[in-house]
Amino acid sequence: MLPAEIAQAVKRIQFVTGRDVADVMAGAYLSVFKGRGMEFDEVRPYVPGDDVRSIDWNVTARTGEPHVKRYVEERELTVMLLVDVSASQDFGSGRRSKLEAAAELSALIALSATRNDDKVGLLLFHGGPELYMPPRKGQKHALRVIREVLTHGQTVSMGPAPRSSVRELPRRLWRWWRDLSDRARREPRRSTSIGAALELCHKVLPRRTVLFLISDFLDDGYLEVLRGANRKHDVVAALVTDLRERDMPPAGLVQLEDAETGHSVLVDTQSARFREELTQLGAKRQAQLEQELRASGIDLITFDAAGSMVDPLLRFFRQRERRIRR
Repeated sequence: MLPAEIAQAVKRIQFVTGRDVADVMAGAYLSVFKGRGMEFDEVRPYVPGDDVRSIDWNVTARTGEPHVKRYVEERELTVMLLVDVSASQDFGSGRRSKLEAAAELSALIALSATRNDDKVGLLLFHGGPELYMPPRKGQKHALRVIREVLTHGQTVSMGPAPRSSVRELPRRLWRWWRDLSDRARREPRRSTSIGAALELCHKVLPRRTVLFLISDFLDDGYLEVLRGANRKHDVVAALVTDLRERDMPPAGLVQLEDAETGHSVLVDTQSARFREELTQLGAKRQAQLEQELRASGIDLITFDAAGSMVDPLLRFFRQRERRIRR
C-alpha cells in the first residue's frame, strides 16, 4: 500500500472501531479485565487473623518468625497483541482478508485498553518475529499499532520511522532476536511459528499480561508452549477464519495453492465429495482446536473475516464476566 492508502485505512479503522469502543466495547472490556489480577507487594510479619494460606514459608524458615505475603489489586493492565502476519493471513474471499480483519480486531482491543489507561504492545510474527513494540499508553501509540498490523513490515514514509525492533528489546535478547529473524528471512512470511512468538513474550514480559493471540492457527507443535504461556499470562486465542476454507462453491477445475508451503493441487470443485470432505476437514480442525484449548484452560474466540469483529468479542466479554462472577 502507498502511504496515503495506509493513512486512509488507519483513519477508517479508527473511525469504525472508535465508535464501537465508545458505545459498547470499553465498558465490557473494563468489567472483564480491569483490576482482576493481584500483584505481589511485600512480605510482612504474621498477625493473628491473617489467612494462613498467605504464609511465605521460605521467609518464615529463614527468620524463624511467621511472615505472610501481601498482595494489592492491579489497577493497570498490560495487553499484548500477538498478530500472525504469515502468508495464509492474506487470504480473503469476502470483503476483507484475514489480515485486514486482524487489524480491525487489534484496533478494537488496543483502543479499548487505551480508553481504560492500560498499556498496549504488539508482536507481529510469521515463521519468526517480525516486529516487537513494547507496551505503552496513549492513543498515538494505539494508532501506530494499527498501522503496523496493516503494513506488516512494508517500508513506508509516514513521518519519523519507528525505532528498530532490535533496539526495542533488552540488550540480553539482541542475539536471540537476530538469530530468529535471520531464520525467518530465509523464507519470509512462508510459514507460521506460534511457538517462537510465545517464546519471545516469555523472555520480554516479566509481569502477568493479557495476551491476545490473533491467528488462523495453521501451525503445529505449539500447544505445550501455549500452555506454558497461559500459566504465566492470561492468554486469549482469537481464531480468524474465512468461509472458503470450509465451504467451496462448485466452480469447476481450480488450481489451489498453499500460501505458506507453495504446494499446489488441481481440484474439481464440481465434485460433491470434494466439497463435503473440505467441509468436514475444516470443521474437524476447528473442533480439535477448541477441544485442546478448552482442556488447557485457554479462552477461544472465533471470527469470520468477512463478518463483525465486535459481536464475537462482546459475546466473549459477557461470557467471561459471568464466569468470573460465579
